[in-house]
Amino acid sequence: MIEIPTIHVMKGHARRARTGHPWIYSNEIEMDAATKALPPGGIVRVGTEGKPLGLASFNPHSLIAARIMTPSVNASIDWRFVQDRLARALALRDRIYGTPYYRLVHAEADGLPGFVIDRFGDALSIQVNTAGAEVLLAPMLAAIDAVIAPRTVVIRADAPVRTLEGLELRVEVVRGNADRPIEVHEGSLRALASLTAGQKTGWFYDQRDNRAFVASLAAGLDVLDLYCYSGGFSIAAALAGATEVTGVDSSEAALSLATAAARLNGVEGQLRFEKGEAFGVLESAAREKRHWGTVICDPPAFVKAKKDLAVGLRGYRKLARLAASVVAPGGFLVLASCSHHVPASDFASEIAAGIATAGRTGRILRNAGAGADHPVHPLLPESAYLKLQVLQLD
Repeated sequence: MIEIPTIHVMKGHARRARTGHPWIYSNEIEMDAATKALPPGGIVRVGTEGKPLGLASFNPHSLIAARIMTPSVNASIDWRFVQDRLARALALRDRIYGTPYYRLVHAEADGLPGFVIDRFGDALSIQVNTAGAEVLLAPMLAAIDAVIAPRTVVIRADAPVRTLEGLELRVEVVRGNADRPIEVHEGSLRALASLTAGQKTGWFYDQRDNRAFVASLAAGLDVLDLYCYSGGFSIAAALAGATEVTGVDSSEAALSLATAAARLNGVEGQLRFEKGEAFGVLESAAREKRHWGTVICDPPAFVKAKKDLAVGLRGYRKLARLAASVVAPGGFLVLASCSHHVPASDFASEIAAGIATAGRTGRILRNAGAGADHPVHPLLPESAYLKLQVLQLD
């Protein structure tokens, strides 16, 4: 039997862990020579002042050093443990959604720290973001075989967060063929995702509910969709009856997928995709006094680290100001942030300030986050990363 090492949380630093918080930081742990020498990603017992706190994956080289897997120090973290967690996550998604297109595993919220798994029918795209997830990858693949047996499995171990864990970046097709884009089904919408080259796992399921709500407002209106990526908001709006949709993104690869998806949905006549930079497009449109009935801004993270918060907030305010200036009277403005470092209250404040600076007034119709397949750990607000606001402007 393999002996599981024990790490110790310093006296007075275990309050959060005792209440169920899943993270323990390196400056809260007694980092003696033996602890520092433990291999990254291994399973450890966690204790404080002689009392157990649970089993965790441990990386002595990461700021988030321990990620609690279970409060039971007698559990076995093996493929059966992973299979049980995976089966539980699958049962929840199958209860919520009628088709197998969703986020299957959302890290700590599903009891599987470091793993993010998106399902595309019989294909899975797996983000492996921590040393602990890297060590448990083989048990995870075995569990996936037992629970789902997909035809295609792609490992997306290319998120920048891996560098904070001391891990190399890679993309690997471990089963099947992922050379071609794969179809995504989202209600009546059919999209295309690249599992090997697309952002994150290839598609943003987190905006599913928000796409449907925004589309419901777009009927009979023209739409400007900035940071359109592979066309999710654009195509949803066209399917709902938008008269004309212009999608803008800086990625030619994403725009190629969006164009192909428009044909797949039979709405290519309503859609126009162009390569561009959002701020420049908005500034040009404002000078030309152009307006749209709906303007959608769903940018990548402006704040990737806490030190960038002030600069990022100014970016959101500027985006809100410029976007508000090109919304037609009575039209709709949609702004989103996927920066988990940005508090929802700060995001809302910057939107309000930007709109006011643009000389516009209006009302908030929707404050929302991600869909139900992106559950939030009750003690980990960072997992509620997505923020979206929909406004009608006068």
